[in-house]
Amino acid sequence: MMGKIHLYCGDGKGKTTAAVGLAVRAAGAGKRVLFTQFFKDGSSSEIPILAGIGNIQVIHRNTVRGFYSRMTEEERAVAVRDYTEHFREICKMAQNADVLVLDEMVSACNHAVVPEDEVIRFLEERPGNLEVILTGRNPSHRLLEIADYVTRMEKVKHPFDRGLSARKGIEF
Repeated sequence: MMGKIHLYCGDGKGKTTAAVGLAVRAAGAGKRVLFTQFFKDGSSSEIPILAGIGNIQVIHRNTVRGFYSRMTEEERAVAVRDYTEHFREICKMAQNADVLVLDEMVSACNHAVVPEDEVIRFLEERPGNLEVILTGRNPSHRLLEIADYVTRMEKVKHPFDRGLSARKGIEF
């Protein structure tokens, strides 16, 4: 069976949550899952649970995290170097996976932290059975075109709009 490309995007809450849910579902079906995140440090509440599931492998690169807009030029240069290298390593590891989750890959492409051309090439040349999930806001036309599933999360209302911070176990 040919693996598909899933894209969870939009400004609403739930992109990572949907990707985590699919990872758990796939693991429950006996599939080998590789889960990685960009711009996150591995401290989100779902990570320990995912890492505790036998056939889910969680990989993080903790060098640079947080909002790209708040990074210094030096931090941005480190992010480009480290996340591009990380993406290339993940592509090799994905050869032995059934499902690959690339959380915040859209953001990594949007900020040119990982070259979108490399991401597109990987998606086009991935192993035939590999299911790939990408998340993030504002995907390019190219990513929208290559995806088999596109789900847009739309924010209608969010406590952040009233100045409330993210809550552990709910937003992270």
